[in-house]
Amino acid sequence: MRLTVIGASGSYPGPDSPASCYLLETEHEGATFRVLLDLGSGALGVLHRYIDPVTVDAVLISHLHADHCLDLCGFYVLRKYHPTGAQPKIPVWGPVDTDRRMAKAYDLDEDPGMNEEFDFTLYPEETFQVGPFEVTARQVAHPVPAYGLRIRADGRTLAYSGDTGTCDALVETARDADFFLCEASFIEGHANPPDLHLTGAEAGVMATQADARRLVLTHVPPWHDAQVMLAEAHLTYDGPTELAEPGTTYEI
Repeated sequence: MRLTVIGASGSYPGPDSPASCYLLETEHEGATFRVLLDLGSGALGVLHRYIDPVTVDAVLISHLHADHCLDLCGFYVLRKYHPTGAQPKIPVWGPVDTDRRMAKAYDLDEDPGMNEEFDFTLYPEETFQVGPFEVTARQVAHPVPAYGLRIRADGRTLAYSGDTGTCDALVETARDADFFLCEASFIEGHANPPDLHLTGAEAGVMATQADARRLVLTHVPPWHDAQVMLAEAHLTYDGPTELAEPGTTYEI
């Protein structure tokens, strides 16, 4: 499977990157199956550089903060009013209340809201299938319902932290993962609130405890120097480690 970083900025779009959005692709039944992991502020426009957005088959939303979900509003418009006609409904997996919250974000009546464009589905407790992808969602440590995602296809495993503090659920999400896409939003030594985000060092600890094979740091806010997070992670994790860069495609 292939992962392309569309947006990697934390909390809001930065000068060089939209907020969180990652394009996951693999071949399936003679075609390319495409899933978006989050669709944060500013990401939809940049997505056009890489694919025609109408070819997206599903969306997985980690949680309902704007930097992870708000461009679903634009995606709704694109699919509803596309010049070739209304596009087929696609599944959007997410936390409880995703359908209502997105309707309110675009000032729509809840009925139908965006339900004619998207099939909103709450993450189940068990592993589920999205096309060729086997997905397990675990609730992680964040002030709102938020999920880490473990995705398996083609004999490989991708783990995505979403937004989280340190927790056992994150370690299990990343257990033996070939690729661990993990947030790093805080810096060691600062007065960081608990159960909100990770430092680079904490991301490294989570990767080490999980025995993840590769760590890619993301969600660094524009007010921080990402190299600081990277240096911290190197102190607590001895596997391959790098920063997510918009436009980079990884073969997993």
